[in-house]
Amino acid sequence: MRKISSIAPDWWDYTTLDLGSKITDQIASMTPADMIKLSRPGFKVVFYDTIEEFYLAEALEYITTWKKATADNPVGICGPIGPTEQLPLVARLVNELQISLKHAHFWSMDEWVVDGKEVSANHSLSFKKAFNDLCYSRIDKKLAMPEENIHFPQADTAKFIESWKHARCLIMQGGQGDVKHWAFNEPPKREGAYKDNPQTVEEYKKLPTRVLDLHPITIQQNSRLHCGGNVPLIPTQAVTVGPKETWETDQVSIWHAGAHDNPFGQRLTTYMISNNIPDTSVPMSVLADHPNVQFNFYAPGLGTCSVEMH
Repeated sequence: MRKISSIAPDWWDYTTLDLGSKITDQIASMTPADMIKLSRPGFKVVFYDTIEEFYLAEALEYITTWKKATADNPVGICGPIGPTEQLPLVARLVNELQISLKHAHFWSMDEWVVDGKEVSANHSLSFKKAFNDLCYSRIDKKLAMPEENIHFPQADTAKFIESWKHARCLIMQGGQGDVKHWAFNEPPKREGAYKDNPQTVEEYKKLPTRVLDLHPITIQQNSRLHCGGNVPLIPTQAVTVGPKETWETDQVSIWHAGAHDNPFGQRLTTYMISNNIPDTSVPMSVLADHPNVQFNFYAPGLGTCSVEMH
């Protein structure tokens, strides 16, 4: 039987891995130069030296994708709310370059769920509210995409899932959480059939957009990022785009600014994907099976894993 989580015993997570101290020490010591060498066919590692270049590059993925959209070729991007710093840049670029988004699409990755229902756009933590405030409302109305081309997941997932059949997602962007998720694709609970071993990778890859419970690490992290550590404000459930939809996208592009996951976590998933070690206790590592993944790092945000007592 595998190790019990040292953080949340009722869940699987990266603390249940048994890579051995030699490998974990190697992972912890990796430099940006070491990580770039982990690029392989289907997996590319990129570093940016300035935060301005980092978020501009992220914003440009929206622009290059949306410029490809036509009436005969409706395409779009699936994006996160976290990071968010790229979103005002996206709006400014659309306006300055006068890009019509008439045939472009946007899928939001996820949304909070409370009492079985997705939170409203008036909720202070709503991802829909954040996207509208930081991006959509700032785009010139004559250029903006039709509202029916903007897809937010709801607790009743049918409409969101159907939307993937009517336009092609060229890029799925994301960040990496402390629990090593993309979107809210959490590691599984340690119960039932998964008491002794987590889901297989093939089972995990078939999971569609769904409502799920959030790992305690995720709840704590979001309280730190969004409300100064006021944990009771953070919902304990969310609806998230699934691995199934992720495998329907041409490319997965993950953005590591250093504000979300920690220095060890950023290195861990890079190592696991590069070396084809997918494990559902580390959801991001499952992307080792995707044919086109890019990890983008802000170099100063990578930090170090050196021992420092504070």
